Amino acid sequence: MIGTSLVMMALGAFRFGVNHAAYQSLTRQAAWRWEKLDRVGRAPALQYLGPDAHDLVLEGVIYPHFKGGLRQVELMRATADLGQPMMLVDGLGWIWEQWVIVGVEERKSYFMRDGAPRKIEFTITLRAYGADLL
Repeated sequence: MIGTSLVMMALGAFRFGVNHAAYQSLTRQAAWRWEKLDRVGRAPALQYLGPDAHDLVLEGVIYPHFKGGLRQVELMRATADLGQPMMLVDGLGWIWEQWVIVGVEERKSYFMRDGAPRKIEFTITLRAYGADLL
């Protein structure tokens, strides 16, 4: 019971949470597509093409010696290398449907003598895959 309550969000098999890569901020960007159509002698018109893919940016901090270890961001990159959409579910039970990883960034600091970081900051960018027609 305790293990499940510590998951903030799950992307496929990857877990974000207190015992793993915990994010401190979540930014969701939505956009809509409007195509410009040139017209002779008049200003261009816009034609609505529908929604664009939504982006989700999670920024967080990992203290690898506290929980989760040093390889959490490496696991994010390995998950992205699979090149497959994954189900995204948050800790409240909301199903966000399929998403893909389009970017992973990490910043390491406060190094120990052997070079191991005490703090790893990460940014992972997800993009909505889009529903397939049934």
